[in-house]
Amino acid sequence: MTQNHFHFGDNEPLCEVLLALGCAGKKTATCDSLAFYEQGGDQLPEPGRRDIVTHWDGTPALEIETTQVTLCAFDEVTEAFALAEGENDDLAGWRRDHEAYFRRTGAFSPRMTLVCERFRVTRDLTKETE
Repeated sequence: MTQNHFHFGDNEPLCEVLLALGCAGKKTATCDSLAFYEQGGDQLPEPGRRDIVTHWDGTPALEIETTQVTLCAFDEVTEAFALAEGENDDLAGWRRDHEAYFRRTGAFSPRMTLVCERFRVTRDLTKETE
């Protein structure tokens, strides 16, 4: 399987917050729109594949292994998945913040299809470079 390199978020401050959550074990899921992948974004995640999550500048930070991938409409994301993303305390906060993200990065629709990925951190590369 091909290994992807990607960063969380759409700006440097958000990327670093999300990486810190991943390093702390509080972020075990992520998502993006199916349209992102269809329009030439990264390869769709697959269970068992390992990818490198980078800092905004491209420096490797985490190696993750995808454990589950599901397609889901934005308005059908469960609270369990939203909380696994680590950045919000409830589903309402996740919906608010992710709607803002998707509006910044393209079209938003409550029925848009999301690629919802659960993962586990296999290596914290930030500790290996200290």
